[in-house]
Amino acid sequence: MYESFYGLSGKPFQLNPDPSFFFGSKGHRRALAYLEYGLHQSEGFIVITGEIGAGKTTLVRSLLQKLDVKKVVAAQLVSTHLDAEDTLRLVAAAFGLPNKQLKKADLLLSIEMFLLSLTAAGKRALLIVDEAQNLTPRAIEELRMLSNFQLGEHALLQSFLVGQPEFRETMQSPDMQQLRQRVIASYHLGPMDPAETEAYIEHRLKHVGWRGSPAFLAGTHEAIFKATDGVPRRINTLCDRLMLAGFLTGATAFSTEEVAVVVSEIRDEAGDAAAAAAVAKHGDSGGAAATGRAAFGGSHMVGAPALFDMDLSQFKLDAPSAQRVRDFVNAQQAGYLEDRLSRIERTLEQTIAMLGELADRSLDASSREAE
Repeated sequence: MYESFYGLSGKPFQLNPDPSFFFGSKGHRRALAYLEYGLHQSEGFIVITGEIGAGKTTLVRSLLQKLDVKKVVAAQLVSTHLDAEDTLRLVAAAFGLPNKQLKKADLLLSIEMFLLSLTAAGKRALLIVDEAQNLTPRAIEELRMLSNFQLGEHALLQSFLVGQPEFRETMQSPDMQQLRQRVIASYHLGPMDPAETEAYIEHRLKHVGWRGSPAFLAGTHEAIFKATDGVPRRINTLCDRLMLAGFLTGATAFSTEEVAVVVSEIRDEAGDAAAAAAVAKHGDSGGAAATGRAAFGGSHMVGAPALFDMDLSQFKLDAPSAQRVRDFVNAQQAGYLEDRLSRIERTLEQTIAMLGELADRSLDASSREAE
């Protein structure tokens, strides 16, 4: 594919989180510092939140690579909508403990004995919960109860909670007061600024051996920033498609025009929902500029769906609860469309690869006939 065309050793803008590509923007460095501070404290909860695609998972995996496995036993849990007992089973499974057919009391005892055995061996346990916004209040309470396991004054378990912005709202509810008292640090990971966006793109390219081809002409990085709001996953999606388009046309330099074409293609593939969302958000005065920006999520995210604005009055929800329902559905729609774009990209790559193989076979056949 385009990697060989541009002389690269790998794919620079893959969507799957890869800690080897970790880029230390100001926000990511600060978030990492909070996580490392939490490790030093060896107790309580650290909470990291950020928008979809902000780089939270890459951040966590980068931290995991730095851990001394002789001192810290880490387990990662990607939460789903589970009840409290299922959450305990997932925690046990994440640490490699048997959990089938065990009652809740036996599960808790098994986890506590495991944590005590680690302490006796001079180690400590770290639980990383990803997608924490999906945790139910009961599940969060179970995690808090696990933090009560102690040996003297020594905490047996430390937890990092990583999730989307709505988890911050969950943390502020009155029922979470006891958990908030256990949080020793909290940080919200925001998007990158224009300068960081440019540095991020070049960082990923250089990681796979980029030597200036393709070139990014004046204004191109700024156009990418405006289209993506500086969110890493959106940047990866746009730049990957830009590189693919360059390969197909033989381009060795990209300008704002090429960026605009790719943004338009992505918007068309995702349907006209992004344009509808832009009009709803900016009004007619936003014009074409607002519509073009809406190709990338939130107001700029890749393939942003039409905003969910169902009348929820029939359910007798208070205003904050109704907004949380809307935010949840919008987040699910956004994640679905990003997955959809990834599948489209993989299908296109496979199709081009097959065409390349057919072309090679045709050339070989022609050569044999000529002989």
